[in-house]
Amino acid sequence: MLNLLRENAVLALFACLALGYLVGKLRVGPITLGGICGTLIVSMLIGAQHVSVNADVKNVAFALFIFSLGYIAGPGFVANLNAKGLRFGVLSIMEAVVVVVIAVVITKVGGLDVGTGAGILAGAATESAVVGTAQEAITELSGITEQQATQLQAHVATAYSVCYLFGLITIVLLTSQLFPRLMKINLADASRELWHKMRGGDATLEEGQEASMPALVGRTYEVAVGDGATVQTLEESVQLHASIEGVKRGTKVLTVSPELKLRTGDRVLVVGKREGVMGIGESLGPETSGVPGIESPLTVRELVLTEKKLAGQTVAAVNKAYPVETEGVYLTGLQRVGQDLPASGETELHHGDTLTVVGTASKVDRFQKKFGAKVRTESADWVYIGFGICLGVLLGQIVVHIGDANLTLGTGGGCLISGLVFGWFRSTQPTFGAYPPVAAQTMKDLGLAMFIAVTGLAAGPDAGPLLKQYPLLLPLSGIAMVVIPAFLGLWIGRKFLKIDKPILIGAIAGQQCSTPAITAVTNTANSSVPMLGYTITYTLSNFLLPLTGPIFVGIIGLQT
Repeated sequence: MLNLLRENAVLALFACLALGYLVGKLRVGPITLGGICGTLIVSMLIGAQHVSVNADVKNVAFALFIFSLGYIAGPGFVANLNAKGLRFGVLSIMEAVVVVVIAVVITKVGGLDVGTGAGILAGAATESAVVGTAQEAITELSGITEQQATQLQAHVATAYSVCYLFGLITIVLLTSQLFPRLMKINLADASRELWHKMRGGDATLEEGQEASMPALVGRTYEVAVGDGATVQTLEESVQLHASIEGVKRGTKVLTVSPELKLRTGDRVLVVGKREGVMGIGESLGPETSGVPGIESPLTVRELVLTEKKLAGQTVAAVNKAYPVETEGVYLTGLQRVGQDLPASGETELHHGDTLTVVGTASKVDRFQKKFGAKVRTESADWVYIGFGICLGVLLGQIVVHIGDANLTLGTGGGCLISGLVFGWFRSTQPTFGAYPPVAAQTMKDLGLAMFIAVTGLAAGPDAGPLLKQYPLLLPLSGIAMVVIPAFLGLWIGRKFLKIDKPILIGAIAGQQCSTPAITAVTNTANSSVPMLGYTITYTLSNFLLPLTGPIFVGIIGLQT
């Protein structure tokens, strides 16, 4: 079997992916390794048997991963360059600075080589992109041979694998278990209270569950007590929480307008939030069964928010400021950087958010024309994507000479920046440059998995000696580099930034770019409320942390 893997690179690569993701499904309490960590472990074990894949595969995969990462994060990154985003950004900036400082100290005090130090940085920060940017920066160091560069790159992967494992366990336990206790809160109760404070929705549904009493409903009523009331008066009485979508008088279906006066015996279709529909119903009369002719189907549509004026405004503020455009249109879902957020009244909207809106076709069309663009499901525009990656690679070729060190963004840093720019620009001009969210997420995940697999295979032969040399230093470093910035984030967030406790816990998981941590947090909270902090710091850290790889290599390279 080993001979077959050595002779067939395709088989070796996909065996690592399949077995790695299988290992990644293993769960111990609230902790799962995840597919990437599992792939690295499996690929290093296989690589120790001298199975390898051409390094060009790694470079292509990394370019796809890092560009897609930037593309997905681009709209959110630009949207967070405001007062609130920069407020949360303090945590991301602190994280990037602190992990570099700690990694430099550990490397110098422990007498480690630059590859091992960079691996500690990448693993403890649980940011896989740092592996690629650091490895690229190592090749630009002056005075080292190709063989030395290869060995140092292998050390990056080995140290990363150990520190990632211990860093992952630490951040999951801190955010989901320890920090709520330190702040003296029950995370589920605190999230529920904050949700109700933000007005609306049910934050307690888990994946695959649906409310038995959905918030958005349609009811028909027969007018008995509302004779003479106008449509506008009734709708204003519930403050845009419901709208009258159909009126039938005898056998005639009437055109609904704000001035239309209802008469006794009219049958009226009311659609909207349950409390609003019931409120209008109390002003009309008894509920009836469905009425043929006015049972208008509702349109459900996903839109990308493109209107800059809405950035930073809450859902409630938008409804109040744009009553005509939002009347009869109901926000039932909100996604940011691939994460579901509470679609409640006090949730802030960001440029590039994906909104799920419901209403009659004409009203949804009106809303779309004013505020957004329909999420398209057509194939990706590889002209746009290809030029973006080319630009990123060229940007990464720029070298800045400081003394004996050659500092460069490399393919990773260049493609990350170009991805951010191309993703943001696409969100402002959504008529071209399609990269459907599902496609972008798939390419990001596949690119990272393939990159990690090839990296692990190459590092396999050198893993054993390095682990024997530093059996305690690596795991302890992984724990320390998570604990210090996490506690700093907790202190800064509570003492200076005054962030609500459930949201702060999510923000700390985001500053670490830890998807397993936020998964554990939301499971413990039984709520998506912590996501409100996570999405901001996650987006900013996804840009900042990959850049720490070249910075660290440049600092250590200058000193050695």
